[in-house]
Amino acid sequence: RAFSKKASLVIHTRTHTGERPYQCSYCDKAFSQNKTLKYHTRAHTGEKPYQCNQCDRTFKSNIQLKRHTMTHTGEKPYQCRQCDKAFSQKCDLDVHLRTHTVEKPYSCNQCDC
Repeated sequence: RAFSKKASLVIHTRTHTGERPYQCSYCDKAFSQNKTLKYHTRAHTGEKPYQCNQCDRTFKSNIQLKRHTMTHTGEKPYQCRQCDKAFSQKCDLDVHLRTHTVEKPYSCNQCDC
């Protein structure tokens, strides 16, 4: 792989070396990127700096806020190509797609029924 920024190469190299220079001060976890440590630290502190501008809910990440915002806008960008259903999250579309196939990836290991 090639990178336009040296910092991106350094971060990528850590995936090969296993280097994790950013240590959590609350637990024994360490991370290869400072931004990942900051996000993780919010699990300990309860900090939720991203606030919805339409309600009082707050979130740990911008991604969580964007997902939540779709509940207000009704945006459903993930459309099923086999029927008219649409979903706000790709994982919900993926589960729905199984209704059009015989795929049932989760089995009970306690019985043979």
